Amino acid sequence: MIPFNRRLGGAALAILLFTGAPMAARAQQIALTFDDLPSHSALPKGETRVGVAGRIIAALDEADAPPSYGFINGGSVIADPEAQRVLALWVAAGHPLGNHTWTHLRLSDADHAAFQNDVQLNEPLLAALMAEQNWRWFRYPYLFEGGTPESRAGIRAFLAGRGYKIASVTLSFDDYAWNAPYARCADRGDTAAIERLETSYLAAAHASFIEARARSQAALGRDIPYVLLMHLGAFDARMLARLLDQYRRDGATFITLDEAEADPFYRGDTVAPFANDPVGLPSRPGQPTGAFAPADLARLCQPG
Repeated sequence: MIPFNRRLGGAALAILLFTGAPMAARAQQIALTFDDLPSHSALPKGETRVGVAGRIIAALDEADAPPSYGFINGGSVIADPEAQRVLALWVAAGHPLGNHTWTHLRLSDADHAAFQNDVQLNEPLLAALMAEQNWRWFRYPYLFEGGTPESRAGIRAFLAGRGYKIASVTLSFDDYAWNAPYARCADRGDTAAIERLETSYLAAAHASFIEARARSQAALGRDIPYVLLMHLGAFDARMLARLLDQYRRDGATFITLDEAEADPFYRGDTVAPFANDPVGLPSRPGQPTGAFAPADLARLCQPG
């Protein structure tokens, strides 16, 4: 088995130590969101981006999930024109799209003018795909909002001026980390390694849910509606039906991003300019802080 290298928040860890079991399950709300459409991470041989998207959409349908936002990097379409079929398929299935910048540009890697340009480059594609539907939700690449209060406020004001709300993340288990190892292990036909990937993926998701709930309860005395960050990866497509079933068994129901972020907890993210702690600060109740992915994922199924 892959050893787990994850950090639980203090409240969640106390629950596990003193009860020997996770928090009692009761109905909790999760909004499902997906980043890096149309192209994320490596694919096993024989897999296609359209196939990955189709399986994720099928899993969402099977779980009777509501419309779930996919956040796009439109520059991927230039590199791979066929990838635009992913975006069309997503919208045709009733799922909306939002802005994740044109090239997945990290704010710390560019000045404000370049970052703003990268946001705006995405807009014609979003407008064409979404027609009259609302595509003005924005998710920062790497969840990074800027290094100073002044930087954060400046970008927030820019986004507000263009009509955006910030798509926060309050539940994550580093799902992206499993996609590249899966592609390597699938190409090698290593079924035992893939089974270990499956076990660790579900365990990490469960642990992150425990942590998020414990931190929210400790800080607010209640559960917030959580916003789950996922990616459109090949292993995500393989696992999504099982993952959503696990969340349901843990007591979760699925809601839309708009419904989740209508909660007062998110007001600082959906109003602008900058009016609250930024998305990504560990001090925010419910914000993911743990590194849930096992440490040896990067080494799994490597040559030699």
